[in-house]
Amino acid sequence: MRNLFTILFLMLTVISCKETTEIGAVSPQESSANDFKYTPSQQHKDYWFNGTAEISSYALSQARYGELREGQAAMIFVTEPFSKSSFTKADNPTAADPSVLKLNFTKNFNTGIYPYSMINSSFFPFEDGQHSLKIATSVQEWCGHVYMELKNTDQFEIDINSYFQGEGQEGLRLSKSLLEDDLWSMIRLQNDNLPQGDLEMIPSFFYLRLKHVKAQAYKAVAELSSADSISSYTLKYPELKRTIKIDFQTAFPHKILGWEESHPKGFGSSDTITTTGTLIKSIRSDYWRRNSNSDSVLRDTLGLK
Repeated sequence: MRNLFTILFLMLTVISCKETTEIGAVSPQESSANDFKYTPSQQHKDYWFNGTAEISSYALSQARYGELREGQAAMIFVTEPFSKSSFTKADNPTAADPSVLKLNFTKNFNTGIYPYSMINSSFFPFEDGQHSLKIATSVQEWCGHVYMELKNTDQFEIDINSYFQGEGQEGLRLSKSLLEDDLWSMIRLQNDNLPQGDLEMIPSFFYLRLKHVKAQAYKAVAELSSADSISSYTLKYPELKRTIKIDFQTAFPHKILGWEESHPKGFGSSDTITTTGTLIKSIRSDYWRRNSNSDSVLRDTLGLK
């Protein structure tokens, strides 16, 4: 009888362990992803929750169709509550709606006779931020327009709607990887946590749409360096032959000072071309209230045409 109880005990133990491993256990990689914790300092909180946005203007030299086009860019950083159920700003926020650092990144330039207008909106969790909860990008020009959206659920859910035949795609699902579009917010909130070394990264949605590149993670090499008061984050994609370098203030509040993005001029070309953005001016403003004609003087302050 004792032997029978021993055998039954061992059988139950094996079954229990098997169920825990296959059903309930979380791998170390999954655990680190689900339990990621990062809390910005009180200095960050005081800066970002003061009722205004940070608006920065940039002189833009944008590569398009193998030539550089002069234009302007702007980065608008602001905190707001985010609804994880509707993937929109939470108008009536609850405890379930996290605060995000929203970045609206705009670019405007002309290609010959016709203009380009581009915007990328990312919603990066203010605390415990590892991936944006949503990224939305649109590109408008006289030929047509494109809209690309990522929702962060159990995976990355991506929809692409495009004027161009064969480019639209709905219901694309990708495993969660680093997102280049998150780097700008990570620099502002947790630059001491920027990924370095060999990694896999989903390139910026601006790049994916302008170059008609497949949305997926690509191998990359990242490096962070500092000289005097300026830090530089460099990201190289060997397969894409693309490099982007972001310069920012080493000291708080780590403002974005500019960027350089180099890639081949065109298909089959060995020559490279480099997009640049250079800071013009940065101000703090509750811009959503500055919508009267008299407020247009703020555009002059920013050097925006």
